[in-house]
Amino acid sequence: MSQNQVMRKWHLVIAVSVVLLDRLSKWLVARGIALHETIQIIPGFFRFTHIENSGAAFGLFAESPSQWKLAALILFSVIALAVVMILLWRNSYALTSTGVGLALILGGALGNLWDRIFDGHVVDFLEFYIGPYHWPAFNVADSAIVIGALLLMSEILFAKSAQREEKVISGR
Repeated sequence: MSQNQVMRKWHLVIAVSVVLLDRLSKWLVARGIALHETIQIIPGFFRFTHIENSGAAFGLFAESPSQWKLAALILFSVIALAVVMILLWRNSYALTSTGVGLALILGGALGNLWDRIFDGHVVDFLEFYIGPYHWPAFNVADSAIVIGALLLMSEILFAKSAQREEKVISGR
């Protein structure tokens, strides 16, 4: 088995783990918490709130009356998945932060796409707030996408800085 095949399996394990954890958490919330009900976890900071989001991440476009909204979100998700899979395929030579980030994004995008296709909405339930200031509710898939994007951004920022430092040190 080649190094690429081994790394691709690890990336697949990461993506599938995100999808399974996302599906399980959404199922538990849908079964255990009534729609719009809340369970305080850390008073004044964090709670579970069962929300059905018909929009994009963090409720963007949720109030849009467009009959094409769901189709557009599904189409965008499919295009994003294709791009991520191509990038992951090309970067599968080692288990790097780029590969892990792409695998997290892949798993998160698949988790939310599943909901949109089969339910027409995404279940969100993680809600952080301080006093009157609330971050829009999100889910495990959204978390994986954000963490994956942060890994990619850090790779880009720190890899470029390291390359610049190397050039300065070597005098090129």
